[in-house]
Amino acid sequence: MSTSTTASSIGQPLSRIDGPAKVTGRAKYAAEHAADGLAYGWVVSSAIAKGKVKAIHEEAARAVPGVIEILTHKNRPHVAWFDRSYRDQVAPPGEPFRALYDDEIKFSFQPLALVLAKTLEAARAAAALLRIDYIQEEPNTDFENSLEKAYVPPKKRSGIPAPASRGDAQKALDEAHLKVTADYASAAHHHNPMEMHATTVIYGSDGALTVYDKTQGSQNVKSYLVGVFGLANDKVTVRNPYVGGAFGSGLRPHYQVYLATMAALYLKRSARVTLTRQQMVSHVRRPETFQSMALGASEAGGLQSIINSAVTATSTFEDYQENVVNWGVGAYRCADAAADYKLVALDTPTPGDMRAPGAATGMTLFECAMDELSYAVGVDPLQLRLLNYAEVDPISGNPFTSKALREAYDIGAERFGWGKRPSEPRAMRDGNELTGWGMATGMWDATFQKTSARARISANGGLEVATAASDIGTGTYTIIAQVASETLGLPTANIDVKIGDSDLPASPIEGGSWMAASSSAAVQLACQSLGTRLFEAAQDLDGSPFKDIKFEAVSFNDGRIIAKDDPSRFLSITDIMKRADLPSLEVVETAGPGLSGMVSQVKKARATHSAIFAEVKVDDELGVVRVTRIVVAVAAGRILNPKTARSQIMGGVVMGMGMALHEESMMDTRFGRPMNHNFAEYHIPVNADIHGIDVIFVEEEDKEVSPLGVKGLGEIGIVGTAAAIASAVFHATGTRVRKFPITLDKLI
Repeated sequence: MSTSTTASSIGQPLSRIDGPAKVTGRAKYAAEHAADGLAYGWVVSSAIAKGKVKAIHEEAARAVPGVIEILTHKNRPHVAWFDRSYRDQVAPPGEPFRALYDDEIKFSFQPLALVLAKTLEAARAAAALLRIDYIQEEPNTDFENSLEKAYVPPKKRSGIPAPASRGDAQKALDEAHLKVTADYASAAHHHNPMEMHATTVIYGSDGALTVYDKTQGSQNVKSYLVGVFGLANDKVTVRNPYVGGAFGSGLRPHYQVYLATMAALYLKRSARVTLTRQQMVSHVRRPETFQSMALGASEAGGLQSIINSAVTATSTFEDYQENVVNWGVGAYRCADAAADYKLVALDTPTPGDMRAPGAATGMTLFECAMDELSYAVGVDPLQLRLLNYAEVDPISGNPFTSKALREAYDIGAERFGWGKRPSEPRAMRDGNELTGWGMATGMWDATFQKTSARARISANGGLEVATAASDIGTGTYTIIAQVASETLGLPTANIDVKIGDSDLPASPIEGGSWMAASSSAAVQLACQSLGTRLFEAAQDLDGSPFKDIKFEAVSFNDGRIIAKDDPSRFLSITDIMKRADLPSLEVVETAGPGLSGMVSQVKKARATHSAIFAEVKVDDELGVVRVTRIVVAVAAGRILNPKTARSQIMGGVVMGMGMALHEESMMDTRFGRPMNHNFAEYHIPVNADIHGIDVIFVEEEDKEVSPLGVKGLGEIGIVGTAAAIASAVFHATGTRVRKFPITLDKLI
């Protein structure tokens, strides 16, 4: 572990401070916490997609040795009546799902019973013996054949902007010199994080619950459980210190935490529920997307009209919405643009947010249309983007806090060798493989959320920083330690980071790429406040070297407070604490939009940007596609840790490859169930699929977005990557595939 100190801590490639605990197995995940008398729960899922439960035959299941109880809608304990009690912080409009609430079946894999036993094996065996009779109805799970039923959602989901239109797009399209119209589609994608969704509820002697849950927001889950079960706030603590991948799948509380908590309360003992890989498809997926676009341009390629319409899938009980269309109408300079967004309700679970929700599909599919336009105009795809470059936000007309996309284009193109690209498809060959080069633009929000943090220093110089933030693999532990290290001049080895606990100072859900910017600002503010307290204590000491100077005249370095103009005047933090007879000092601070130097989102547009360049090789006879090279140049503000930042971008790029070439949920519409609900048939990229990924961070500091100049990196890596690959496939083969994923059957 690095013990580097102070002024150079931010920006250094520090290895993850939580890494040793993870690789040695000391890090415990949601299903790994021990408890005496633990009851193991196994979920029995619906075999049909729509209908009612007619009867549940439990006799054989209850006869299995070790079975404690079987919970169904008939014997479950009391839960809240009103929908508002079930709405979490990111819930879409509608009626949130309630497991075991009544006999109605809304989707396949819906939980219908929870078998509880003394061992996991007994619970599983008993669950296999549970027999359910159904009253079956015909489900509608066919997205493509339901597009004519698309509707405008009556209520907007919080945080999702309405489709943004300007000018007269249809008139401008009619008058345009060149027109490109195209329909694109993307399949539904299932979340497949390493850690399954699981919950362990430890039932205390006083009835208090300690809930270990796979979640991206411990405080969101706590408020949900308090509302659903009518619990006292001080009787529930939710913890998620380690999360084995989430990517949006843990934003909302899912039914395993509901069932595990219900079981613990019913039995008055600790309980655990872990979902199977197959059951994971019942609540975490990116929705199917259909996007219809029309682009009008001048003879030279200047955009004159953009018409961007999209339809995505939702459930019959909630109107799940994403920002799909505004990325296209907001990416380039164009006076006339129209956007339209609708939903199709299916007898499926409510979709959920998945890395860069809305943009990963909406921006990607729009960028594919831009590639088509470049060929129609006869202009290089990169030059087309530069020709239509937007210096201000095309939707609001407001300037950007910063935008280094032009630099990203230049740096990425040079590194990739884009200038050597022949314009015609099928012009490059490597043996039996056709080589293609494609590029695309990526865009994502740069957001800052209100966050609180606590900083506490002990007499021995150890610093604890704490916030309820989550680390879903992004490196939150590490960047918090780096910010605290630089602010108070302490080695990171002396800093203990506490996160992932609902009892800690308030933090937003980990999502939207806002965690780094928000948590770092709160930690910096808390440490600065603590530094002030330490300096004041030092000034009060007899013979203090700081009697006659102000706080601004000192620095913190190597565990000491030092006068800037005379390094011989210093005091160590441990000496200050000892002489002031202070066992500890503690402060809690809250950082929110409006901090000094930051601007209102109304006044300026905030975004991260990227330029993605992709090389593919396609077997000319078999249609097999290999992505042999990716160069991605990212403009995302100040980089706190280039090692963890690069990891985030690489992960996003790999998921973009999955979207382009592999991932596709295949629905059997007769039964309303995905057929490929396993790793054997739901294809995701593996090591053999990944070749060179070159990540470049463009210099861009933006203190108007966050005090440290951070914008966030969790999502930008995936946005546009699939479009760059698709464009490279066209350049290689001359075949335009408009429905993702691009599988070999679409090329031969």
